[in-house]
This record gives sequence, C-alpha cells and structure tokens, in this order.
Amino acid sequence: MSTYSEEHKQFLRKRKRNKIIVLFFQIAIIVFFLAIWEISARMGWINTFLSSSPSKVIDTFCSLWQQNDLLNHIWITVYETLISFGIALIIGFVIASILWWNKTIAKIVDPYLTVMNSLPKVALGPLIIIWVGANTNSIIFMALLISTFITIINIYNGFISTDSYYVRLLQTLNAKKYQIFYKLIVPSNKNTIVNCLKINISMSLIGLLPPVGENLNSNKYCSKYLSHYL
Repeated sequence: MSTYSEEHKQFLRKRKRNKIIVLFFQIAIIVFFLAIWEISARMGWINTFLSSSPSKVIDTFCSLWQQNDLLNHIWITVYETLISFGIALIIGFVIASILWWNKTIAKIVDPYLTVMNSLPKVALGPLIIIWVGANTNSIIFMALLISTFITIINIYNGFISTDSYYVRLLQTLNAKKYQIFYKLIVPSNKNTIVNCLKINISMSLIGLLPPVGENLNSNKYCSKYLSHYL
C-alpha cells in the first residue's frame, strides 16, 4: 500500500513532467542550432572558413582520433583550464578576503580593480609573449588575466553584501573579526563562491581557446617579429 497521498503523487508527477519538458527543450535547442548551422554552411549563407560547420568539426575529431592526437589536445586544454581556474580562484578568494578585512585597502584598490577588469586583455597579447614567451605559460597567463579580476570583484561584493544585522549580532557577542569571517561571512556566501566557480571556469576557457589564448602560442611569427626589435 502506497504511503503517499494523491496530492503528493500529483506533485511528483508534475515535477517529473517538468524535468522531462526542460530536458526535451534543452536538447531541442542544441539540435536546432546545429541543424541551422549545418544548413547555413551547406547553402553558403555563412563563411565556412571562419565558422566551419558541424560536419567538418566531426571530420576533424575523427581525423585527430585516427592520428592519436585527440586525447593529447583534450588533455592540454583540460590541464591549462584547471591550472588557470585553480590559481584564479585562490588569488580571488585571498584578495577578496583581504579587501573585506581592511576597508582602507579596499577603497584604495577599488578603482584599480575596475580598470583592470575592463581592460581589453587581448590587446596585451604581444606584451604577454614578451613577458612569458610564446608557450603554454602565456596561454595560462592570459586566462588568469581574464578570470582573476572578475573573481575578486564577485567574491568581495558577496562578502560586503552579507546581512549587516548578523554581523552586528556577532559583534555584540564580542566575536573576533576572524570569527565573524569564518563563522558568518564565508558560510553565508557559499552560493556566491559557487557562482564564481561557474563564471571562473567559463572565463578560463575563454582565455584559453581561440582567438584569445591559443593565438598567443600559435602565432610564432609574432614572437619572432617582436624579438627582432628587442
């Protein structure tokens, strides 16, 4: 005999149906996008030299797999992403914590964070090649530039947006600042930190993939040209 009421069963059926609808449309959107992309490429509506096509992407995957290069390329991208992702998260959390801890430093650094976050990082490509060379380090460095500052800003804004009433409550109980930080600020911003992880991983990928990071490593002519004048 079922222990669920009829209302609860209806609720479960409705939730299951909603999940199926969401999954269906998520898949449908991907299929529709790929179909339009392929049709546009075959009909000549888009320049396949610049935007390629799903069929050519599949052919490239198959070719790389046959040459035993696919896993190597995937591993390099995953490695660069994890390195830049981890370093950006650590730097972002530490600096955001320092800014929350010392309001004076936060006021001093705030305009510089805004400027650095809005700075077009791609324009620094030639300088990055000079600083760290045209190699994997330059790609990781570019990904760090793109993801670190936005991580600092988001985590810091989450810290200072914590409910002030709870902060005052702990202060009236003679809680130390580090206790407020570890007992209130960090736990209250778990969702903010998780959202920063989502943003950070996407920013790291943007910094790694063409036309941003990979071009730094592939454009050997640029590095040779610059080194000629140094």
